Amino acid sequence: MTTTRNSHVSRRRFLRTSVLAASAAAAPTFVPSRALGKSSPSNSITLAAIGVGGHGLGYNLNRFLGLPDAKVLAVCDVFADRCKKAQHYVRLKSKSDACQTYADFRDILERKDIDAVVISTPDHWHVPMSLMALRAGKDVFCEKPTLTIAEGRELVNTVDKHKAVYQAGIEDRSVPEYHRMCQIVRNGGIGKLQHMDVVLPPGDLYVKESPTPVPPGLDWNLWLGPAPFAPYTPKRTDRQAWRNIRDYSGGKLTDWGAHLIDSAQVANFAEHSGPVAVHGKGEIPKGAMNSVPRTYDLHYTYANGVTMRVRSGSVSLRMEGSAGWVANKGWRGKLQASSPSVLEASWPAEKDRLWVRPAYEHRNFLDCIKSRKTTTYSPEDVHRLSTAMHIGNIAMELGRKLKWDPKTESFEGDQPANDLRARESRDWANA
Repeated sequence: MTTTRNSHVSRRRFLRTSVLAASAAAAPTFVPSRALGKSSPSNSITLAAIGVGGHGLGYNLNRFLGLPDAKVLAVCDVFADRCKKAQHYVRLKSKSDACQTYADFRDILERKDIDAVVISTPDHWHVPMSLMALRAGKDVFCEKPTLTIAEGRELVNTVDKHKAVYQAGIEDRSVPEYHRMCQIVRNGGIGKLQHMDVVLPPGDLYVKESPTPVPPGLDWNLWLGPAPFAPYTPKRTDRQAWRNIRDYSGGKLTDWGAHLIDSAQVANFAEHSGPVAVHGKGEIPKGAMNSVPRTYDLHYTYANGVTMRVRSGSVSLRMEGSAGWVANKGWRGKLQASSPSVLEASWPAEKDRLWVRPAYEHRNFLDCIKSRKTTTYSPEDVHRLSTAMHIGNIAMELGRKLKWDPKTESFEGDQPANDLRARESRDWANA
């Protein structure tokens, strides 16, 4: 059965938020939300998946279903057929009929028996949906990245206010190849870090389409959400298409960049700060649906003098230091180095300048819900990472070098650039 949204926000949502906020402040141990009702306490964590397309179903939902302490009670998507497909999959995997379908994610947020939501939507929905879930008392697992700098800071502040657990869906800190590369660099295995070279895939090319009627089973207003209104076209909702449209995403720079640029910033001890300057250029194809650069070449500088080049091409990551280099080609490619000794270096645990490689993000999220500890990819981490990519897109849009202050999160003396830190949102709820 597919539920529909009530016309008004229910009183129980406000009661739910108040109860959980008080509980979080009083007790550090995890108590499932359903334990507040008639059901007995359990170590299981109840989840709802919002956005169950290719990545939402095939990766995130599938990963959580493989964990014994995760219980998926609801799935939601603006495409009715995706929702039914995900429900069938959950029921098959869990051997239970408990999972229900929803057309509107707001109905899920009103359920008292849902502990956390898993958001796998297009980028423009990531933060707005996360904010609504946090204010409803839910912990949040959400795909990367943010859409703007301003909303990233609001996300951090909201998680802090509600003492919630938030995990961004990025796996790289748990991937052995990238963890090892960062460990080598942070511990001086290539001497003093000087330069980082990041190569990401170019954007996909999509030709413009003519508007067509919205197909049955799609809530087009909800798909657009806070983005500006646009008439429906068949390819617009394709994952690779919307990633190339500025209203919904920052392109392959913010998609793939969220992976390799994170490793670069971690290697440079800059994961909680970011660059201080950026310049570069990008090309937006003429006559295409694309409205973000399909190809790009950016040059960043950090406060410690380390430089980073980010460009489109064949995927690779390379770190160059005063005493050697370490690199790999392709996603999770085998590590290469200037000498075998670089790859063979080791450090005692007490002197290692990088954290122990964590469990993958889905397992880590559940563990942190129980412990109330900070996740592998906290909201501050994903905000700082996304900001590095956003300022690159802003530099390309304005066509000039920009100076960025990570402390004030502003461009020095540059109002046109500062104006691009935020965007207006459409009043989708009343459309």
